[in-house]
Amino acid sequence: MIYEVIKLKSVFPDAPIGEEATVKVYARENSKEINLSRRYPTMVVCPGGGYGFVSDRESEPVALRYLEAGFTVLVLTYSVAPVGRYPMQLLEVSAAVALARRNADRWNVDTEKIAVTGFSAGGHLAAHIGTDWNQPMIAEKLGIEAGENKPNALVLCYPVITSGEFAHQGSMTNLNGGQGLDPDMFSLEKRVTKDTPPTFIWHTADDGSVPVENALLMSSALRKAGVPFELHIYRSGSHGLSLCNEKTSNLQQEHMRRPRIAEWIDLAVGFLKELGFEIKL
Repeated sequence: MIYEVIKLKSVFPDAPIGEEATVKVYARENSKEINLSRRYPTMVVCPGGGYGFVSDRESEPVALRYLEAGFTVLVLTYSVAPVGRYPMQLLEVSAAVALARRNADRWNVDTEKIAVTGFSAGGHLAAHIGTDWNQPMIAEKLGIEAGENKPNALVLCYPVITSGEFAHQGSMTNLNGGQGLDPDMFSLEKRVTKDTPPTFIWHTADDGSVPVENALLMSSALRKAGVPFELHIYRSGSHGLSLCNEKTSNLQQEHMRRPRIAEWIDLAVGFLKELGFEIKL
């Protein structure tokens, strides 16, 4: 087992990213008894928190579940308000994806099978790299090759998507931070193109924090752009369910343990496997 904690600033010292932005790496070591050249699909995890904090509940428990499913995993702790404003987080998630590719031999990464998943505001960040990975300013500011930060798939969990009628205003305020930027910059349903990667989305119909319309808007945009996607909307469930089990809830949070909704991660892994996210032997 490989476990590393890396400050992104130590790898990209000249980039305008946060001093405290880190990735935690969870990876398998290959064995001569099995296969020394084996490569694994990789998942970059962006926890939620309204761009005001980074949730523990959507961090290591999610990483360990994907590790169990056969992935190398990088958990991104990105910059948040009041220090972190756009485009800092977009640069940091781009740096995390590029870091996975640059360390393919060290962490046994299949460089053509790197997905990004995000929860709530982290879902906005995951979707943002999905729509905007090819912005020239990203490669310029990070000093990376064009496309080095491109995800091959997305998994969006009750994501913040729009800055319009159905916006989660707290996330939008924290991201913009009084910079006076055009809100449409953060309405990702308007930024989807044919170059957006295949996407798995799930949400609950009565989410009281981030309206389900966010998922519907994103799905509609993907459909119009001809991007493969899968959408699951569950009848009822609280916001922030994460894995929907005892590993991501406390004893007083019975409403956060939802066995039927917990199937989402198996469905997401199945979607990724249909795209070829299998262990390369």
